[in-house]
Amino acid sequence: MRNARAWVIGGILLIALFVAVFASQGNSGSPEHSSNSDAADGTSALRFFAQALGHPTDQVAGTFNPPRANDMMFVFTPTTAFSHEDASATAEWVREGGVLVYASEQGDAELDAALGVQRLPELVTSTAVNASAPVAAGVSVVKGGDLAIPFQTSAAQVALLRAGPFVVAYVQRIGFGTAVVLADPLELANGFLDKADNGRFAADLLGLVSPDARVTFDEFHHGLTAADFTPQAWVLTPWGAGLLWLLVAVFFGLVLRGRRFGPPVPRQVEASRAEAEWAVAVGELLRRSGARAVTLGVLAAASERAVAAHTGLVLQPRERFWQSLWQRAPEVASELDSAERALYTSSAGERDLLQAAQRLHRIAYPVSDRERRRA
Repeated sequence: MRNARAWVIGGILLIALFVAVFASQGNSGSPEHSSNSDAADGTSALRFFAQALGHPTDQVAGTFNPPRANDMMFVFTPTTAFSHEDASATAEWVREGGVLVYASEQGDAELDAALGVQRLPELVTSTAVNASAPVAAGVSVVKGGDLAIPFQTSAAQVALLRAGPFVVAYVQRIGFGTAVVLADPLELANGFLDKADNGRFAADLLGLVSPDARVTFDEFHHGLTAADFTPQAWVLTPWGAGLLWLLVAVFFGLVLRGRRFGPPVPRQVEASRAEAEWAVAVGELLRRSGARAVTLGVLAAASERAVAAHTGLVLQPRERFWQSLWQRAPEVASELDSAERALYTSSAGERDLLQAAQRLHRIAYPVSDRERRRA
């Protein structure tokens, strides 16, 4: 009966998890345009498109290592900034024959500097841009987002797409390789590949490498984003699926095989200790440690503090306290001074020390005649 109930609870939780996954499947966005995302602004369709054209695909994750020479790599909107070393390695890989497609709305400072990308400080309307180079064969109009930051191109940078007079995509030969830079990544996103000539434009970009060249997507510079923690990431990514099944196995293992070693033992409530016990413990600690001087100082300081409270005097500085005490209560001052002298001059025996301490206590906490008769 117990095992059946555990199976029912586990099944309900598993069904609820899959319902949450598929309910939120189409609602989450991918502002970094991840190739793992099926959202409208993700780029998983481009990865599948490359596979359909016969290209093996891969992702850069864990550590950043550019692919082999003569391969292609897509870099979409880095959310983790390129380091100087990563940007230099990417530019060197392009010089050795790699083909880089770099699409980002605002760009990355290090990668822009390594590739010589110059962005103008303005926005242009880029709902529909026109092709202006023979590299994009059969492409006339490409649709993307509403706005884009245009480029300031040099003689070596050939315009691919224009929004009016402004360049929003260009191609450049760097060493033995090629760099294609886009101001609007949405032109290659899932929800836009079927618009205008976007699909043909993606095919032309993939045609810049040989048919058997590997197409790699940089996910290393996306880091941890909100999309990594969405419910579908636990099913659509290898690490998510592995962790999901591990959690399921651990859950069922604990539920089905969990056994008590015996009846639960209630924790005993600790009783509060009396103040006398703490005093005895401190006294015993001081006695065992031979801290006679410390004990004498504590007793004298406590007595002076109590006398100061009774007489309304300020304890510090100590010299002024004694002067005021001799003036206000000379009898108390004389008795306290005598008791302290007896305390410090007492022998090492505990009996003398106890008598001196009792005398100080009577001075610090005097008992009235009424209380004495009542006692």
